[in-house]
Amino acid sequence: MKNFLSLLKREFRLFFQNKVLMVLFLGAPIMYGVLIGGVYKKGKVTNLPVIVVDEDRSPLSKQLIDMFNESEVIYVADVLNDAFKAKERALETESTVVVQIPRNFSSNINYSRNTELTLFVNASNTLTSNYAMMAVNVAAGTMKAGIQIKAQQKKGVPEFVATQQYEPFKTTIIKQNIRSGNYLYFMLPGVLFTVLQQVMMLGLALSFASEFEKGTFGELVGRCKNVFGLILVKILPYILMSIFIFLLYYGFSVYYRMPLHLEGFAFYGYTLLFLLAVAFIGILVSIAIPSQLKATEILMVIATPSFILSGFTWPLSQMPDWIVAIANGIPLTHYLQIFRTMVIEQGSAANVSSSVWGLAIIAGITLLLSVILLQLKIKKVTTKVSEDI
Repeated sequence: MKNFLSLLKREFRLFFQNKVLMVLFLGAPIMYGVLIGGVYKKGKVTNLPVIVVDEDRSPLSKQLIDMFNESEVIYVADVLNDAFKAKERALETESTVVVQIPRNFSSNINYSRNTELTLFVNASNTLTSNYAMMAVNVAAGTMKAGIQIKAQQKKGVPEFVATQQYEPFKTTIIKQNIRSGNYLYFMLPGVLFTVLQQVMMLGLALSFASEFEKGTFGELVGRCKNVFGLILVKILPYILMSIFIFLLYYGFSVYYRMPLHLEGFAFYGYTLLFLLAVAFIGILVSIAIPSQLKATEILMVIATPSFILSGFTWPLSQMPDWIVAIANGIPLTHYLQIFRTMVIEQGSAANVSSSVWGLAIIAGITLLLSVILLQLKIKKVTTKVSEDI
């Protein structure tokens, strides 16, 4: 028993001597609890933007717009006179619903002629589109009830009867992008790109760390002293292998019959930028932390919550600013926005400029820091070799 207790004491001592393991074991549950709790603390989606195409421009249509703005869930980001640039404006404002009020909407209702309100719903994000669509329906339903009840009461119909007979106009819902509402189409791309980021980070975490642990970094520097050449040698295999992963993902889209449409080559350039940003983060940690285990542990902390923080499922607009700041430092956040806008929503390069800049800034900063640290490591090795000679 005494021997067992001494061994137990030894294990506790080893645990507390390993600072990284101690931080991960005790700190990770606290950190993830705070992060995930912060993401979903609000508990409900509010202030979602919608676009209104008001072709009627009547007091009744203005009243309906006011009702949208009075909702807790939605607000009108812009009112357009026609539908010509509605899609572009919806992408710019990240609006998931475009409400089209037709010409003669008010007069058709007054003269009991058929008319309808059309809702164009961007179903690429199931959660936000459903919230916004329901809020628009509630506002429209309230207006329907008010109009019909007043009309019936003017005809002498008792109020309790009038409340059961209202349908002055119809509401038509047209789902766009992921029309089927299939949850697989919504979730699969996000999860697959998260996995790609994670495996690249973990792979590159070993790139320089393994050289430091094995004592082969000096040999590597002897063959190539150029900093950029060394970084390129380390990341190029992973960039090339990621092409096969993308081909695999395309195979999944064919197998699951997921419609993917790409126009132009901009998306491929942004994909390369994403891979470089991820690679440079992995390289930076690998140079800064000369231990394979510790480097992978640190990158696991970054990669694990990245999907939840990315805004792909729960909108960034509903998260606290400090969590948004963390999310913007992760390449996946920007790339998923680019993928959704350009591939699913068929937007243009202009609609993703902020996300592209986000990736470029991450890639630029991490590359600069990697170059500085690696140059210091090279200088240290060459100085040691000179002293030995």
